[in-house]
Amino acid sequence: MADELVLTLSCPDRPGIVYAVSGFLAERGCNIRDAQQYGSPHTARFFLRVHFDSPVAEAQLSDEFASVAAEFAMDWQLIATDHRPRMLVLASRQGHCLNDLLYRWRSGSLPGEIAGVVSNHPDLEPLAVASGVPFHHLPVDPANRTAQEHAVLDLVSSYGVELVVLARYMQVLSAEFCAALPGRIINIHHSFLPSFRGGRPYEQAFDRGVKLIGATAHYVTAELDEGPIIEQEIARVGHAHDPAALAAVGRDLECVALARAVRWHLEHRVLLDGHRTVVFG
Repeated sequence: MADELVLTLSCPDRPGIVYAVSGFLAERGCNIRDAQQYGSPHTARFFLRVHFDSPVAEAQLSDEFASVAAEFAMDWQLIATDHRPRMLVLASRQGHCLNDLLYRWRSGSLPGEIAGVVSNHPDLEPLAVASGVPFHHLPVDPANRTAQEHAVLDLVSSYGVELVVLARYMQVLSAEFCAALPGRIINIHHSFLPSFRGGRPYEQAFDRGVKLIGATAHYVTAELDEGPIIEQEIARVGHAHDPAALAAVGRDLECVALARAVRWHLEHRVLLDGHRTVVFG
């Protein structure tokens, strides 16, 4: 019985990469279902995602591919499509993104497992418990911030978490926390930044009479809200939208953008290209 696998890679762009990968797979009787590639003219790097069936076991194929990867200096990953990465979702008081992720997870549209929910407030515990997901109330203040982040990282370790999702988690993560999970934290925020920073962004947007609002899902780095963008969603609004109406539209956009980013990450469709991302559809 063949394994269904996904190979993703990036490396310095040069002739022969696709030939080497496809030839390697063909020699082992693998059948390519789908392949997508991109050569970045800005970073001179090549990106490839190959979805294929393999009669060779994942572990053996990975061992044998190592020599090809070394020849081309590849950053690469080989994953079985039936692997369901475990996620830890962090939220504060606003529950719309958490509720949306829990629904998509329960309905089977997210190819991963929500292992737990963490919040610095107790408000969302009933939402998590109703979905059968463990809830961890970890309050945070300036005095205990380091200890609280260590507690979150302990949960990441104990649950075997591969992805942390900030579902409107209204806390700034430390550089140390970000460094512990590079490329493994996804955040969502309104895309008014940097025009409308700080609190009450929808009131600021209303005052300026904006005609488009949106949401941005991105990887988290030590630079606040400057991480590589994965997905953005927008909606047109008009003069009749007061701040409450703008916020309602924004909540829907946040849910959609975050869910797409999480799903694409779990399906190994997102590759980092410096401060940018390559997202294969």
